[in-house]
Amino acid sequence: MDIGIKAVGGYEEVGKNMTAVRVGNEMVIFDMGLNLDRVQIHEETQTERMHSLDLIDIGAIPDDTILNSFNGNVVGIVCSHGHLDHVGAISKLAHRYDAPIIATPFTAEIIKKEIRSEVKFKVDNPVYELESGQHYLLSPDIELEFIRTQHSIPDCVLPVIHTPKGAILYGLDFKLDRRPVLGEETDVKRLKELSDENVVAAIVDSTNIQDEGKTPSESIAREMVWDTLHEAENEDVGVFVTTFSSHIARIKSIVEAAEEMNRRPVLLGRSMERYTGTAEEMGIVTLPDNVGIYGSPQGRDQILRKIKKEGRENYLIICTGHQGEPGATLTRLADGTLPLKIKERDHIVFSAKVIPNPLTRANRYSLETKLNMQGARLFKNVHVSGHGSKQDNYDLIDMVQPDHIIPAHGDLNLNSAYAELAESMGYCFSEDVHILRNGQELVLG
Repeated sequence: MDIGIKAVGGYEEVGKNMTAVRVGNEMVIFDMGLNLDRVQIHEETQTERMHSLDLIDIGAIPDDTILNSFNGNVVGIVCSHGHLDHVGAISKLAHRYDAPIIATPFTAEIIKKEIRSEVKFKVDNPVYELESGQHYLLSPDIELEFIRTQHSIPDCVLPVIHTPKGAILYGLDFKLDRRPVLGEETDVKRLKELSDENVVAAIVDSTNIQDEGKTPSESIAREMVWDTLHEAENEDVGVFVTTFSSHIARIKSIVEAAEEMNRRPVLLGRSMERYTGTAEEMGIVTLPDNVGIYGSPQGRDQILRKIKKEGRENYLIICTGHQGEPGATLTRLADGTLPLKIKERDHIVFSAKVIPNPLTRANRYSLETKLNMQGARLFKNVHVSGHGSKQDNYDLIDMVQPDHIIPAHGDLNLNSAYAELAESMGYCFSEDVHILRNGQELVLG
């Protein structure tokens, strides 16, 4: 029985993550993600109404047609967490496989909402929930395990499949946070135990591999947020904070700071409503009664009119648009197309890192220029990453001791930098550390 690791998506870019692991004549698919950049380039794209082949053509979702030659059984579609670059293509691709979708409870709920919004395809795959720390038998030869980790979204895990040949770790999107704001820290004890169980291969996260040192804890970001927001504590100005809609821990910190400042926190944007509303419904986070969440355009405009009437100094607005995305709330505020206008000395806090690609940089530059022209005060990079840096990845490899390392979640430069780290730890390029491109398969005997 040989093992094949098929790079479907996410091996040439940050986005559209999808990996297929073949164990003999059975296959496990990890993630089915969206490439948000390609969707933004095609401004009129409505992904829920498009055919999967058209989305593949524009590079928005993984090209899973490379799996058409596989004649065995797909026994599971396993999702590591609920970010769209990992689950955003499920509604387009999952129906092609007679297999269950397996995810943690929060991720499963996000997936169900994506499926319900799909127009083109009917996705009937059962969605099973698996808690971190639990196991699930995919077939007589393949057992799935979820290992708890931290990232920038609740309920994130590192999936492991156990096979007769050994274990395979899908190690994308993690951080070794010892002091998380929400949830429990990464299960380091379990990761160390894996080294005694013959880890055949680890598919690893190269996103922050070029960042030296370790990624700071989310508790550090909490202090940064509080310190920055209190700059406006005694000023009669508007305070607008933009961050990732799925970063519930960060939103929790921002809401708590608003309470300290005697400002009412208001969340604006469809994705804010989707992620924060879901987290609150599931009991993952408890928000104060005065928090308002407005996802629809009508609800957003109504609360903005109220803020204008009652005074912006009484509110703290948490909104979408940290990457300068066209149509996001902060972008529209900067464009002057909403009932509330940005005023001179308003505080704009970017609690997010600019995603390093040309389109996003251009969007952010345009947004910042407009805000500066209106006299706003900009506070940028009030943020710590959800991805492990170089030394976090060193620790992961040191704990797990895999026979083979396959970097993913990045372009050639990032994956090559990970290969260099692996070589510094005694691995040998092309022998036990491998750089794959989308569509290639690594066969381990």
